[in-house]
Amino acid sequence: MNTRSLRFRVFKAIMALPFQVAVVIPMILLYCSGWQPDNMVLWALFLGIAIFFAGLLLAVSTIRLFSKLGNGTLAPWDPTSKMIITGPYAYVRNPMITGIVLILLGEALMFFSWAIALWTVIFLIINMFYFALSEEPGLRKRFGQEYEEYSRNVPRYIPRLTPWKPWSKSIT
Repeated sequence: MNTRSLRFRVFKAIMALPFQVAVVIPMILLYCSGWQPDNMVLWALFLGIAIFFAGLLLAVSTIRLFSKLGNGTLAPWDPTSKMIITGPYAYVRNPMITGIVLILLGEALMFFSWAIALWTVIFLIINMFYFALSEEPGLRKRFGQEYEEYSRNVPRYIPRLTPWKPWSKSIT
């Protein structure tokens, strides 16, 4: 597959999904809620910055894994062709969502915004239903027994303490 084409597909997926969720919607919420810079609280700002960057690091690392190892994007309409269970995926099945939730929590704290905090909860609930009802059945269909074994050993939301290493070396 053409590397340039894959990069463009990854860029489009980022702009369509995490950028909208973590940048555009929070900006709209801040504007509509009448947020002012003097609403910021120093302790919340510093804690929010730390949480934001932890989430950003997690989101970026999962996006890289999708394109480098999975030959696909984070978008449901352009999924990976290979199952990924390395990096953060060895600990938890949905590290991308965890990263975005951390970014949103960081923003809620940085801007001391209840509107962004509420958006974070709504986003998490939507994704909990989406993954259980749509994403995971699709993964089971695409990857079969490999995904079944993976889902039996790696939790959906709360990370394992140690990385899961499958016996089969055919899974990347």
